[in-house]
Amino acid sequence: MSPLQLLWFLLLAVLFIGFFVLEGFDFGVGMATRLLAKNEGERKQLVATIGPHWDGNEVWLITAGGAMFASYPLWYASLFSGFYILFFLVLVGLILRGVSFEFAAHAQSQRGRDIWRWALFVGSVIPPFLLGMIFTAIIQPLTIDGKMDIYASLGEQVNLLTIVGGVAVTLMCFMHGLNFIRLKTTGALRLRAWAYNRILIWVLYAGAVVFALLVYVSTDFFVKRPLSSGIIIGLIVLAIVCEHFAILKDREGLSLITSGSALALVVILIFNGLFPRVLIAKEAVNSLLITQASASNLTLTIMTGVTVVLLPIALAYFIWAYVVFHKRVPELS
Repeated sequence: MSPLQLLWFLLLAVLFIGFFVLEGFDFGVGMATRLLAKNEGERKQLVATIGPHWDGNEVWLITAGGAMFASYPLWYASLFSGFYILFFLVLVGLILRGVSFEFAAHAQSQRGRDIWRWALFVGSVIPPFLLGMIFTAIIQPLTIDGKMDIYASLGEQVNLLTIVGGVAVTLMCFMHGLNFIRLKTTGALRLRAWAYNRILIWVLYAGAVVFALLVYVSTDFFVKRPLSSGIIIGLIVLAIVCEHFAILKDREGLSLITSGSALALVVILIFNGLFPRVLIAKEAVNSLLITQASASNLTLTIMTGVTVVLLPIALAYFIWAYVVFHKRVPELS
């Protein structure tokens, strides 16, 4: 394995971490428009907290998909064709959410506005749930032939681990969003988000235990990488404990950092367990390895050069955007 192949495997992990950490609270706020807000004024307040950021945060997923296509074309081809329906539904959810902001703002009636607010909610639940299913499906053995084509059965796509994974990611995004709401709002919404998270943290504890047990039983993580897998799961639990402490002490910034860290560590656990594979086959000989799936050394070299130039610019823009829109959003009528 070349250094560039390893570098781009790690960069893909970073891009997916950026997506789940930043877009995660956007999904959570979208869910909160129905699960937390009690009237249209509160829904407007919630939408205003993510209005300047949600479309930029979504770019992390687009960039991750594009980077996978360019750096690991065989991984991209096998993954997106094997899970075509689930990825299509993710796209439907993202489209619903994307158009809901503008359509709700320009709706001529309360009924029309309600329809698009519901679209925002549905479009905020579908992507994290299905992406959680996809990511937990690929860490289990799949039916892959000698041409690296995936023939994943319904049972391989929908099973106990993938369902728990989908629910866990959705719950973590919702709680991440509630922490963001506490940091960005004033009034009743902020207090209600605090109360919700003090209850949901116990559900998250139970979910973490179930998820860890299923990873142990359903994957080979503790066979291939027992030490690192155990450490990362321990860090996930530690992040949840720290989030609990921050919630109890009403430390808004720390709550957001720790809930984001838990999401990041789940992605790290998946990439750590996959390495040096990108897809795991039921017949080990058909597993797709990093060395088999990667693009040419020239392609990776060019991509690295472009990244070195553009990444600092992109990061500077993201930081600037959050600094400019750092103030809390007041209650709206």
